[in-house]
Amino acid sequence: MNPSADLFQKITAHTKEHGFIFQSSELYDGLGAVYDYGPMGVLVKNNLRDLWWQSMVRKHDNIVGLDAAILMHPQVWKASGHVDAFNDPLIDNKDSKKRYRADVLIEEYLDKLQQKSLKETEKRATKEGWSRDSDAYVRFLAGNRDGKKASEVQARFQQCLEANDLAGVKTLIEDCDIRCPESGTANWTDVRQFNLMFKAQLGALAEDASDIYLRPETAQGIFVNFLNVQKTSRMKIPFGIAQTGKAFRNEIIARQFIFRMREFEQMEMQYFIKPGTQQEWYQFWKAERLRWHKALGLDESVLRLHVHDKLAHYADAAEDIQFHFPFGFKEMEGIHSRTDFDLRSHQEFSGKKITYFDPEENASYTPFVVETSIGLDRLFLAHICNAYQEESVPTGSGGEEIRTVLRLHPLIAPVKVAIFPLVKKDGLPEFARKMQDILKFDMQTVYDEKDAVGRRYRRQDAKGTPFCITVDYDSLNDHAVTIRERDSMAQHRIPVGEVRAWLLARLDIRQVLDV
Repeated sequence: MNPSADLFQKITAHTKEHGFIFQSSELYDGLGAVYDYGPMGVLVKNNLRDLWWQSMVRKHDNIVGLDAAILMHPQVWKASGHVDAFNDPLIDNKDSKKRYRADVLIEEYLDKLQQKSLKETEKRATKEGWSRDSDAYVRFLAGNRDGKKASEVQARFQQCLEANDLAGVKTLIEDCDIRCPESGTANWTDVRQFNLMFKAQLGALAEDASDIYLRPETAQGIFVNFLNVQKTSRMKIPFGIAQTGKAFRNEIIARQFIFRMREFEQMEMQYFIKPGTQQEWYQFWKAERLRWHKALGLDESVLRLHVHDKLAHYADAAEDIQFHFPFGFKEMEGIHSRTDFDLRSHQEFSGKKITYFDPEENASYTPFVVETSIGLDRLFLAHICNAYQEESVPTGSGGEEIRTVLRLHPLIAPVKVAIFPLVKKDGLPEFARKMQDILKFDMQTVYDEKDAVGRRYRRQDAKGTPFCITVDYDSLNDHAVTIRERDSMAQHRIPVGEVRAWLLARLDIRQVLDV
């Protein structure tokens, strides 16, 4: 098996075994591309959502929150362009009967070419002594065989996308000899568009019902509430509106676990700005979002920026923050300069004026928008993939064993501290329970008295718990406990009266918000 595929299989199995993620409706053999979050998973998801919310709404005085309804007037989606333009280009392999997104097939082919070009360049750079920022390195990267091929394919692909040339996309797939991963053949159908929105009916009787849609994104709820929020919150431009919530897309090609799902959660912030300042704010939010990801433990080596090959109908600039999943670099968050498309479009379709009066300019205008949009489920998967490790550690008997550990940032970890009595007698459980009572309203705790302490450590390592407290016989006399750190496995003897402060200092959100 491919090592990356084997790693991803281990990660998905780990998430079920330890209560992070379950297949939805598993009792009935499951529902494709729909998942449930278990006891550990819901804690991680809540932590990530809360960290995002605090980095947006609490940190910035000029960003406020919103919780818009999932169901909206059908004209909202006509105005936004989703009814006419929210499509994916699909292609089928006639032999395997498998369906793929044509653009993803080409992007994966491009990624392979770029990786081969990079590998060849690194090999040559080692031989010649080039640094990565040297002119020779850059020229060789772009000019070697795979680099040139990637540039040619990229240019043709972009031309096809801009012209909406589906026949050209198929020809490109055939010219690149891109084959079906299942059948190994290049026996493809024509490329066609497929609308991704879920349609539902509103009304008590079928004959009287009207068609509505489950929202495919949360952003439109923000745009149609622009005037309500601006006036009631007395916001002055620039200001932002943040929202988290469920969205739904009828993904035909739903795969890679929770990376691409039919029901998912978004965290979006729309930042309303003066026209002409969009590049300034676009660069600001791109840097701000990258800094946030790095502060939560995603290293530069697993992050990269990717400029969109084809801009959406509403954008004048767009980049993705991609994470290196076991199946390659993929989008985790998008930063988009949406111009004034959304507000102008809703003004046109609703027939109601949507403008902002700027007292400094003494004039009214339609604000431009810079958007940050992240999939909470993808963020969850990125942190699990980044944190999962198997390592060899010494045992008490002098041997070695494999430790499976989730090195999650302490603020993301589902449980912050596990509390153990050394044994289940002699007043140690009672002492440990009192220790838990001191901490449980400040942080998520768990009490565990089953099995040897070493096995309890391993259980908590696998769940990502950053700290474990052990109450032993000495604790009854010196009123101190042993705190063991997950990553270093170092142990500290801390007086009971100082434990709370010791832990809270290591769980301070200011280290992420940089305030």
